[in-house]
Amino acid sequence: MAGTIRFERHPGYPEVGLLTLAHPGKLNAISVAMWQRLRELAGSFDEAAQPVLAAVIVRGEGGNFAAGADIEEFPDFRFEAESLRRYHEDVIAPALAALLSTDVPLIAQIEGACVGGGLEIACCCDIRIAHPSARFGAPIAKLGFPMAPDELAVVLQAAGRDTAAELLLEAGFVDARTAVQRGLLQRLADDCEAEALATAERIASLPLEVARANKRTLRQLQNGGPSAIERAHHFAYAQAAHHREGVARFLGGRGRKTP
Repeated sequence: MAGTIRFERHPGYPEVGLLTLAHPGKLNAISVAMWQRLRELAGSFDEAAQPVLAAVIVRGEGGNFAAGADIEEFPDFRFEAESLRRYHEDVIAPALAALLSTDVPLIAQIEGACVGGGLEIACCCDIRIAHPSARFGAPIAKLGFPMAPDELAVVLQAAGRDTAAELLLEAGFVDARTAVQRGLLQRLADDCEAEALATAERIASLPLEVARANKRTLRQLQNGGPSAIERAHHFAYAQAAHHREGVARFLGGRGRKTP
């Protein structure tokens, strides 16, 4: 059965999206078609309506997040430099860039294997929550190739230089508890699904404009800081209703009003 990536609204919380990696029998290994679909879906999050997305939970089907790229496809393009570069820079990198570029908060719900391309996708998420049995790695050196620059940049940002070096140079794995200690994960949860949803609900309970502004600013700072235009735009929320209402609620008990 071919792999798919599904997107749906949570049945109980329609402002929360569910993006599911699914490739039965292959631990959700990611095919070229799945990378392309991932780029398309992630690129649509900011404009989604009815209702506007407050958060998206990224997860795998069947007890695993994703066990890397679909290796069975590799002979089609890996052994010639031009086609190999196209695969990494025109297929995978744009999908990761679309995840990084969305202003919608992304929550990784990680169970089982989170390896290679799966690790890269998880590293694009803002909050990573894992079951204690989850495992993280990038053992691609065993297949005879290094991690592409655009992909390694994503892992480096989330995992740090030392952990990224260990995973790549030893082609090994770290367990979930070690990943938390090193900052690759924010938290562990025995019921990973419930914790991911609770996290999404907490985000959704706050003004979505604020969450999106924080994501934009984080991204700008990672890329050298906001431009003059971006810096000016940052403060455009001054007269926004959610800003006035939030301050008014805080001051309400003191008998004060905002101007």
